[in-house]
Amino acid sequence: MRNHSELLRRYADVTVRVGLNIQPGQTLLIMAPVAGVEFVREVVKQAYAVGARHVYVDWEDEQVTKLNYQLEPEEALKEFPAWRVQQREQLAAQGAAFLTVYAGDPDLLRGVDPKRVGVAQKARLTALAKYRDYIQNMRVSWLIVSIPTQPWAAKVFPEGTQEEQVNRLWQAIFKATRMDVEDPVTAWGNHLQTLRRQADFLNGQRFKSLHYTGPGTDLWIELPAGHIWISAGSSNDQGTAFVPNMPTEEVFTLPHREGVEGVVTSSMPLNHDGVLVENLSLTFRAGRVVDFSADSGYDTLKEILDADEGSHYLGEVALVPHDSPISNMKTLFYNTLFDENASCHLAIGSAYPVCLEGGAQMSREELNQRGVNHSVMHVDFMIGSGQLNIAGETHDGTVISVFRNGNWATQD
Repeated sequence: MRNHSELLRRYADVTVRVGLNIQPGQTLLIMAPVAGVEFVREVVKQAYAVGARHVYVDWEDEQVTKLNYQLEPEEALKEFPAWRVQQREQLAAQGAAFLTVYAGDPDLLRGVDPKRVGVAQKARLTALAKYRDYIQNMRVSWLIVSIPTQPWAAKVFPEGTQEEQVNRLWQAIFKATRMDVEDPVTAWGNHLQTLRRQADFLNGQRFKSLHYTGPGTDLWIELPAGHIWISAGSSNDQGTAFVPNMPTEEVFTLPHREGVEGVVTSSMPLNHDGVLVENLSLTFRAGRVVDFSADSGYDTLKEILDADEGSHYLGEVALVPHDSPISNMKTLFYNTLFDENASCHLAIGSAYPVCLEGGAQMSREELNQRGVNHSVMHVDFMIGSGQLNIAGETHDGTVISVFRNGNWATQD
């Protein structure tokens, strides 16, 4: 069995060579928690080994973030520093790559006023709108990965010592990201081919709509003309391949903004910025959320939906079989990066224009006319289970079973 240091080195290597695919002379910006210093140092080392020009690190501390939410003057919460905006936009314009190390405490913001958090989040997302366009149009290489933190590990694996909890979460992450196989790079290549075949199957059907049925769910989703199903692999403006999420098990597209009808209920908790939203339910009419509920985190869900007009609509439709590697680990991660790759999911808010033919080159007005939703928010929530069924209707009225009992019902 390989030791931790070797698995960590592999993880950093795959992050750099497969996920980000750093090119000689390229700059990398890493955004990471201070708890991730061991992993980040290894990524920096690997990035320079493949020819990176600069590697910059923006360190974050969750407790400082929490203190800011609690103690900043209310007017200050509406501000986001221009120098941070300029940093992201300048680096994106230069073709830099961006790595986010996402490892939040699922209970961090319990007891913090959701309205204050919502104000600060909206200010940040609004200020970074231009940078987010680079990301959502896949114009630059970007990647989200995770490393354990002690609070997160204790939430996922509450038994044992703190060291044992962290070690168990490391092992789960290594397994989910294919670090525990003989050749992770080759394994990732094979996995990406499998996801591409699934996307090709869906693109060949040109479905007009999808009908979801399951516990608490009876939902119709219209897909816009010219929609594209995308798998894990993407390419930036320079034609360089990259993988935005590790792990990833999904193929996804966008819904028509005004074409969603019915009710959908989540199958896993949503961890949104340190608050757990459990058993959320959304009711749609003509695409817009007209009613919602949650057993916990209701106020946080309300802040998400009230961020702007676009946050009342859906922006992503993603398919993940119930019988998939992360789902089969039978571990609730309380981390969307992992949980969304164990379950079919939808996203509240902004759509990815690249999921529409020619969408990356369209103006905002053109995208609006084609039914592409726009918002400062993009929040994934999980709806998949072994009881979920999805039927696709083609433009000639043919109905094809896509998912049956949580898994692919048909394939090439």
